[in-house]
Amino acid sequence: MSKHVFFFGEGRAEGDAGMKDLLGGKGANLAEMTNLGIPVPPGFTISTEVCAAYYEKKGGYYAPAVREEVAANLRRLEKVRGKRLGDPDDPLLVSVRSGAAVSMPGMMDTILNLGMNDRAVHGLAEKTGNPRFAWDAYRRFIQMYGDVVMGVPGGDFEDAIAAVKKARGIELDTDLDEGDLERLVGEYKKIVKRRKGKDFPQAPQDQLWGAINAVFGSWMNERAITYRRLNDIRSLRGTAVNVQAMVFGNFGEDSGTGVCFSRDPSTGKNEFYGEYLMNAQGEDVVAGIRTPEKIATLAERNPVIYRKLVTIKDKLEKHFRDMQDMEFTVQQGELFLLQTRNGKRAGGAAVKCAVDMVAEKLIDKKTAILRVSPSHLDQLLHPMIDSAALKTVKPVTRGLNASPGAASGRIVFTAKDAEVWHERGEKVLLVRKDTSPEDIGGMVVSQGVLTSTGGMTSHAAVVARGMGTPCVAGAKGVSVQENTAVIGGKTYREGDWLSIDGHTGDVYEGRLPLVTPDISGDMSVFLSWCDDVRASSARGNVKGFQVRANADQPEDAKRAFAFGAEGVGLCRTEHMFFDREKLIHFQAMIVADTEKDRRAQLAKVLPLQQKDFFGIFKAMEGRPVTIRLLDPPLHEFVPHTKEEVDELASHIGVSAADLQPKIDRLHEANPMLGHRGCRLAVTYPEIYDMQVEALARAAVDCVKRKIPVEPEIMIPIVITARELKLLRPNAEAVLARVFKEAGVKLKVKIGTMIEVPRAAIRSGHIARYADFFSFGTNDLTQMTFAFSRDDVASFLPVYLEKNVLDVDPFKSIDEEGVGYLIQNAVEQGRAVNTGLKVGICGEHGGDPATIDFCYRVGLSYVSCSPFRVPLARLAGAQAVLNNSGLNIKKASQAARAGGKAAARVSSRTTHAKGEEMALTPDAAAKKPAAAKKPAAAKKTAAAKKPAAAKKPAAAKKPAAAKKPAAAKKPAAAKKPVAAKKPAAAKKPAAAKKPAAAKKPAAAKKPAAKK
Repeated sequence: MSKHVFFFGEGRAEGDAGMKDLLGGKGANLAEMTNLGIPVPPGFTISTEVCAAYYEKKGGYYAPAVREEVAANLRRLEKVRGKRLGDPDDPLLVSVRSGAAVSMPGMMDTILNLGMNDRAVHGLAEKTGNPRFAWDAYRRFIQMYGDVVMGVPGGDFEDAIAAVKKARGIELDTDLDEGDLERLVGEYKKIVKRRKGKDFPQAPQDQLWGAINAVFGSWMNERAITYRRLNDIRSLRGTAVNVQAMVFGNFGEDSGTGVCFSRDPSTGKNEFYGEYLMNAQGEDVVAGIRTPEKIATLAERNPVIYRKLVTIKDKLEKHFRDMQDMEFTVQQGELFLLQTRNGKRAGGAAVKCAVDMVAEKLIDKKTAILRVSPSHLDQLLHPMIDSAALKTVKPVTRGLNASPGAASGRIVFTAKDAEVWHERGEKVLLVRKDTSPEDIGGMVVSQGVLTSTGGMTSHAAVVARGMGTPCVAGAKGVSVQENTAVIGGKTYREGDWLSIDGHTGDVYEGRLPLVTPDISGDMSVFLSWCDDVRASSARGNVKGFQVRANADQPEDAKRAFAFGAEGVGLCRTEHMFFDREKLIHFQAMIVADTEKDRRAQLAKVLPLQQKDFFGIFKAMEGRPVTIRLLDPPLHEFVPHTKEEVDELASHIGVSAADLQPKIDRLHEANPMLGHRGCRLAVTYPEIYDMQVEALARAAVDCVKRKIPVEPEIMIPIVITARELKLLRPNAEAVLARVFKEAGVKLKVKIGTMIEVPRAAIRSGHIARYADFFSFGTNDLTQMTFAFSRDDVASFLPVYLEKNVLDVDPFKSIDEEGVGYLIQNAVEQGRAVNTGLKVGICGEHGGDPATIDFCYRVGLSYVSCSPFRVPLARLAGAQAVLNNSGLNIKKASQAARAGGKAAARVSSRTTHAKGEEMALTPDAAAKKPAAAKKPAAAKKTAAAKKPAAAKKPAAAKKPAAAKKPAAAKKPAAAKKPVAAKKPAAAKKPAAAKKPAAAKKPAAAKKPAAKK
């Protein structure tokens, strides 16, 4: 019989930290702390499996066994505490808290002081000798239970307490006396009766099950769903429920509560960090209602408790080998730990913690690499205020530097307004007194967040840090009043510009210029470890795993090189033609009637393009640079307005009337599937001849100037080997001529871009004429799905919402379809050409989940935009570590058989869902039991190591990528090139259910066409 409820207390627990899937992160760590002898109030955890059943059965149904186990564990808790729930003389009060396997701070519900009623409040007052405390606990319970469980608007309670404080002429809740609180309890009960038509529940058992229902129900509330979607959290069964004996920080001035970190979560410095409030309960700290004190002041106020806290934080950090985020309560001088978890941290802090912990021998380099997420590095590349601008302005106020990065935006005062303004393309800054979990949607779309109250552990600070959004919290100089903010005596209204600096806490008037920081210090050290891991990797004959950049101009190449790119994986030469100096000549070439006239105009473009190529070669200092020859259709370059047509007509000496028909003839109904790429070179070979000559001459210039150079030529959008068979000799002839004239010997690789499904299927034939393949996954995705990237926004969001698709296929690779084509192309290509280098240059190349896939199927490198290079360097290293011992052949076979792709890992909690997945909103949460597998659910972004967990057999052994033909499917299946039967080699039947679709992350805008 399975167990549903797990007890912890008296130094022993029925669980441990390894049971997060079942007990949730909070429950598992409460059990672990109990086993470690740390003072934890006793209680019990109702497992996530009960949550799964709750949603499967619907209607809040619980199996009799669950109810029996809860009752038995409640009796056990009562025995341990020597109190009974509902006892009118000495009541046991409990908290009921959520806790999923992945931390979701503030997104689900909590109930405190459960067990209070009209009789218990008097018994508690008598027992403690503190009537004010008893009535305060009761009014808090009614307010929280009424809001969370019964659905009474929280504003009604806030209005009532505000009225009492106004009548008394006081500001703080702590200034309310016993009589005020007793009157408030009466008023709160009237509010409940008025709103719900029934009395506030007095029976503790009814209260308990109402709270349990509410916590399980909060798994599917809007903010929790939004948080999971934004953080791409999948594969969880649901939340656990933790029922725990209450300890009270609001017992008086010898009691208090706080949140602390074993290291600074904003900077990563190894110093005790946190905040606390005396005579308060936990929600007072995190809600930002009162501005707390820094933990360092506790050393003076209560040195005994402070020393105990330091001892415990050191013990927990050493035990978990990670920075800990802890909640504590002091009740009448006695310290209790209510929670510990691996602390969320800003990007810079994540890197510093990783580097420092390696130096402290707390963790090794591999653990450090797996601990930092690509999104952490993204935060480090966030803008900062230009130092030159800072010399001319002074801050209008200062708050707490709650989340690093700088932001400028137009002021909005509600989360909803932030979303509305964002929709119309405005950059917004969310300014509020404080934030709550309901504000998550507005926080996501805001450039930054500014609050007038709250501390470093307030909701605004914690959530903003987790998202990498700049935040200044607790700015006391800001007074927010409905739709205005008063700062330094000046009133700011909706739409006014403010700038904030999350590094310093400063707030500035107006819109200040922002700059992007360089990579240095700890970041440089950390990324060098990542580079070492990638460079030392081996998958059969494939050695190393490189990161290149997509760079179209010398400035892009310089930036990419500064960010650590190991070459240029895609230089889109068409972007060079839009330069005005070149464009007019190129347009003249397009409308020319004869080859002679076309070559004459191209001759004017050649030296300009040569200059561009030289700049890129020089910037990359001998690293490989892949130049893609002209790809877009010619109609993209021709003039469209009357003024532009007149200008071109004047340039070539014809009338606009004669020129217009030539331009019109270039029109295509579907140009992206029309006369473009290598098709242009088949019809007009002089275009590619000019580009190859410009490239060759630029390479010659480098050689003569003793600048190392390694150019590669990529011929785009091939569909058949015959195109390469025709075009490659042309390019080789031009190279030979230029190099012979210059007396230079230089090896230039010539390859192709695989971006059409037919090319992926016939790759074995194409590989005979190619030195390398580069997958243009933007177009390959577009053609495979029959989705137009320009029009997909009209329906794709609904597909994602209804789980028709797991992820946007233009952001992360679709492993079941597009990924299957890529695997096939790699296998067939290398079966013919064992030295074939293979990479990816679509914008998917910067997505961590796609990078993991690329490593698994044996690609040599990924290429992405310059700003994503640091992320790719890390994601590539994580792919190597997570797929250690990967056997590429087995991974491919598993994909063809319709199984999960071996060793699937990404930067988030993920689960590969096949096409048979139920089409329900948030299916991962709705049907956790059916849809999720415990093993898969275990994996979180930080946990990594899914390789073994996913499919040990398929996931082991480094690639024998070099010999797919023999190893993959004996001769018949693997000799498509020679056998002229690629279809047979493809095994269409198996192809129907390829690798489980992998979860992506964050791809950048797919540009014009990759």
